[in-house]
Amino acid sequence: MNENNTKSIWKVIGASSMGTLIEWYDFFIFGSLSIVISTKFFPAENPTAAFLSTLATFAAGFVVRPFGALFFGRLGDIIGRKYTFMVTLMLMGGATFLIGCIPSYESIGFWAPLLVLILRLLQGLALGGEYGGAATYVAEHAPLGQRGYWTSWIQTTATFGLFISLVVILLTKGFLSESQFDSWGWRVPFLLSLVMVYVSYLIRKKMKESPEFSKAKAEGKTSTNPLKESFGNRYNLKFVLLALFGAAMGQGVVWYTGQFYSMSFMKTVMHLQSDQADTILGIALLLGTPFFVVFGWLSDKIGRKWIMLGGMLLAVLTYRPIYESMYQLSNAEQKVKVNETVNTSTVSQAEIKSVIKTQYEDGTEITNAKIVHQSGKLKGQQTTKTTVHIAGKNYMLLVLLIFIQVIYITMVYGPIAAFLVELFPVKIRYTSMSLPYHVGNGIFGGLLPAVSTYLTTNAEASNTPQFYLAGLWYPIIIAIVCFIIGSIYINNKSTSAPHE
Repeated sequence: MNENNTKSIWKVIGASSMGTLIEWYDFFIFGSLSIVISTKFFPAENPTAAFLSTLATFAAGFVVRPFGALFFGRLGDIIGRKYTFMVTLMLMGGATFLIGCIPSYESIGFWAPLLVLILRLLQGLALGGEYGGAATYVAEHAPLGQRGYWTSWIQTTATFGLFISLVVILLTKGFLSESQFDSWGWRVPFLLSLVMVYVSYLIRKKMKESPEFSKAKAEGKTSTNPLKESFGNRYNLKFVLLALFGAAMGQGVVWYTGQFYSMSFMKTVMHLQSDQADTILGIALLLGTPFFVVFGWLSDKIGRKWIMLGGMLLAVLTYRPIYESMYQLSNAEQKVKVNETVNTSTVSQAEIKSVIKTQYEDGTEITNAKIVHQSGKLKGQQTTKTTVHIAGKNYMLLVLLIFIQVIYITMVYGPIAAFLVELFPVKIRYTSMSLPYHVGNGIFGGLLPAVSTYLTTNAEASNTPQFYLAGLWYPIIIAIVCFIIGSIYINNKSTSAPHE
């Protein structure tokens, strides 16, 4: 590549990545704030049910992504990549901003969760159109033989989007008191997205259409019915199904286990302080993100297949030992107690609060806050909240355990954009690659936090030994099925579309 071409593609990546990063940020702040949101938009009588309802609403945004892929993919293959993902950017930004404006359940009742659900569905539709457009746009600017490297920069945006969402949340919490954040501060990350989207819009506005699509359009070779040509053509449909069941499905569950289930596990199973869990995940993401580019580049040299499938296999073999180690870091039964203090106070006429702080030899501090209700619906009942804070070697070990999971993510996710682009011809590429990607990530991956949390909750209620590992069966089974199909049917060569 000459210097001008290099500068040109960096501009393309910068413009595409900026918008995609912001869309992922918009999408992820809902997941990052799911515990807070469960107390705002859902009935407070049953915290577990409210949290599961929040996860289900979060998952709903993923489930509709394939519909967004079909709708916007069709537009992208007919009118162009650039204009389509301008629309998805505005739709995502508007929906995110409005989530920050919705009154609480206490104020408007069932309208609150209903409005949140509608806006989450709009977010999912927008994201369904965004990723395929950005990945296709960058790939169509990249020189042949270097698509893995250049498209891997787009792959970093999802992780950076999550990372930035965590940073914004932590900074907002840092500037506000706990009561201020709980009252209105949690809305700030949602409202900020409007400014970020506007900046991204100005950048994307200056972009030109991709050269491959422009050439196809000039020659009259664009599709008039991308949906029919993508899914009505048996030969092309075979590649769509292979992309889904041989790659995207496994990639989706590995991605969401490492970034979302790990965060949920730290907060709801290990009972780690929310800020500490966010910081640990943020450090691991920051350390692991460069490996997206490493594995994207490597896939240009040795092929995409075994890098992606290797990440899935490692996840299948090591998830249970990793999560066993994570759980034991906060398990008081395995620790030596060195000090305990008890403080009792009257919160109000309705509640008496007792706080027991226990310190352990390895630096762990566990706080059990018990509230005894004196009146109202909950009179005579006791509510307990456990918070764990780890330190020293345990802290470093937990960062390492999350980092290992992020490496698996970079292996499965770094090469997949180039892999999907190369499966399909230009005229139906946006539509054909978007659907398997978003079914794999939106449905198989997006359902993971809710399904795995449900499995873990049920196992704990049934007093199942190692209940905390029950949620892992979902990603393990999906990943092993995908590994087997991919091993048998995927070709390891990285070339242009086989039927262009």
